[in-house]
Amino acid sequence: MAIEIITERLHLRQWKDADRAPYAALNMDPVVMRFFPSLQAREGSDNDIERWSAELVDRGWSNWAVETRASGNFIGFIGLTVPRRALAFMPCVELGYRLAREHWGKGYATEGAKAALRVGFDRLGLQEIVSFTANVNLPSRAVMERVGMTNSDADFDYPNPALSDELKKHCLYRLSRERWLRVTATDAASGIRSMKP
Repeated sequence: MAIEIITERLHLRQWKDADRAPYAALNMDPVVMRFFPSLQAREGSDNDIERWSAELVDRGWSNWAVETRASGNFIGFIGLTVPRRALAFMPCVELGYRLAREHWGKGYATEGAKAALRVGFDRLGLQEIVSFTANVNLPSRAVMERVGMTNSDADFDYPNPALSDELKKHCLYRLSRERWLRVTATDAASGIRSMKP
């Protein structure tokens, strides 16, 4: 059964056919996709949805579609996946997120990412979750740091020949279950309310 997550403001859920058009539009936005080698056509977006939907059914977790609870509107994805390309630090589970531009700056990526991490550590029993992006992608790196991940200082060239030299250089962030428990305990002691799925 697919896991679904409710936070204070978000619903991370299985994908719907109605998500296809707004997800494709998100992937054709040059601002959203500026750290990727190119925009993503509708076929590629649909393929993402098919793959993630199947993973949600098969194992319960993947990249979830995200909607705001207040409006019910689709805003992007947040989730946990196994990278498809062979990377030196595999096997691993990756935290990922991509939201439509009009929903940036509201803390949604951080809120949803924290909830996804909680599922990974508390429900799935993972011992580590990683995330990575182009070194120049400072907004994404800021989210990683806000959720407690640390830069491993193990930069690498992402194996995609379509990437420019600037975008090929990637940084790897890690978060262990032990550190996650410490971070959430500190949040609780500080009066910060955890987002429970």
